[in-house]
Amino acid sequence: MKYLLLLILLSFSQITFAQDDLLSQIDSTETNQKVTSAFKAMKIVNLESTKLLGKKELYLVIAHRFASVKEGIEGFFGLDNAVTQIKFVYGLSDKVSLSAGRSEQAYDFSAKYLLKSQIQDGFPFTIVGFNSLGFNNLLKQSVYPKMKFNDRIVYVNQLLVSRKFSDKLSLELAPTYFHENFVENDFQNNSQFALGFGGRYKLSKRVSLNIDYAAHLNRTSTSIYNNPLSVGVDIETGGHVFQMHFTNSQGIHEAGFLGNTTGDWGKGDVFFGFNLARVF
Repeated sequence: MKYLLLLILLSFSQITFAQDDLLSQIDSTETNQKVTSAFKAMKIVNLESTKLLGKKELYLVIAHRFASVKEGIEGFFGLDNAVTQIKFVYGLSDKVSLSAGRSEQAYDFSAKYLLKSQIQDGFPFTIVGFNSLGFNNLLKQSVYPKMKFNDRIVYVNQLLVSRKFSDKLSLELAPTYFHENFVENDFQNNSQFALGFGGRYKLSKRVSLNIDYAAHLNRTSTSIYNNPLSVGVDIETGGHVFQMHFTNSQGIHEAGFLGNTTGDWGKGDVFFGFNLARVF
């Protein structure tokens, strides 16, 4: 009988130790995990974010910028003379996204790809490369008789570096090089540099405040253009993100808002717009 009791006690102790071991695994946090969802949308506002699509995901993105609210009632506070871009984005893999877009301003083909992921208790940043090839639609031979097709080409290269500091706060830095084969201002260098900043702060479970800004680093002193500043909100609705914002740039393509922003916040010359993505 005593041997039977001893056997039962040994069996019970093994079960207890096993349960304790399982509970310790449940309570512990796995290290070296990738940090995800620094941004929920592919753009902060105008600037590309470090978000990439999943493999074989297809997005239809409609980006819309109304005219300046400064037009008042004559332009129906910007509802007239709007600019729209339609873009398809495809996840070639979890690390590479390709896109093709069209607006009144430009044809645009781009690639965005993961270089390094932020790791919990490890590497502190997510680093993503972005390259775009655009064709300026605003350069017409009727205006520039000597215009050649090659003159319309615009190249954009960006390094997107983001960090998710908490569940609420994510920030991004975007050093940028872009080259316009044709510039209207003879004093403006065709090769141009900009430094973009952006961030996202969650206000609630489904709403976040987004801000981005880009400083043009070698704009000529005779330029009529300004640096783009944009403020908006992201609203998550059933797996989709609807972005509404105010910006001083009506341009949607990178060269459009980085190099040719016409609006001025100080003069109330801003544009209301939105980005809407449909997932297939």
